[in-house]
Amino acid sequence: MKRVLTVALAAALLLLSATSAQAQEKKSKKDIQDKWKIEKIAFLTDAMELTTSEAEKFWPVYNKAEAEKKASWKSTMDAYKALNSAIEAGKDDKEVSTLLDKYLEALESGKTIDAKYVSEYRKFLSSKKVAKLFIAEEAFRRQQIHRLKKFENK
Repeated sequence: MKRVLTVALAAALLLLSATSAQAQEKKSKKDIQDKWKIEKIAFLTDAMELTTSEAEKFWPVYNKAEAEKKASWKSTMDAYKALNSAIEAGKDDKEVSTLLDKYLEALESGKTIDAKYVSEYRKFLSSKKVAKLFIAEEAFRRQQIHRLKKFENK
């Protein structure tokens, strides 16, 4: 029962923080994203065996980490696109070298986010539960890929 309440609380917090003013055509995409987030919350909460008090502390920190990861991914993709455009445009080696360095820097900055937040998680979770987070995230990712492949094969 506690787990159900925890999942419901986490889902409610997530939905309250989401913006509701979007165009009608984007609404279906937003609905899919919201459904995916709720499934992820339930999956991680269950896999990590979070108590209600742990979940109340965990989800705000996790959401902050996810926002940083998203921003990092965007920076990485922007740097990739700039590098790719420079190559396709036949830019000189100096410019390509600068763009390559920016791309590698963006890749590297993304790798440090998880390490940064592990110390935050350990303030209120055991190392075992933090480890379960990473295992559960990978399991959830694989589950979603499997579902997508199954959907594509229909």
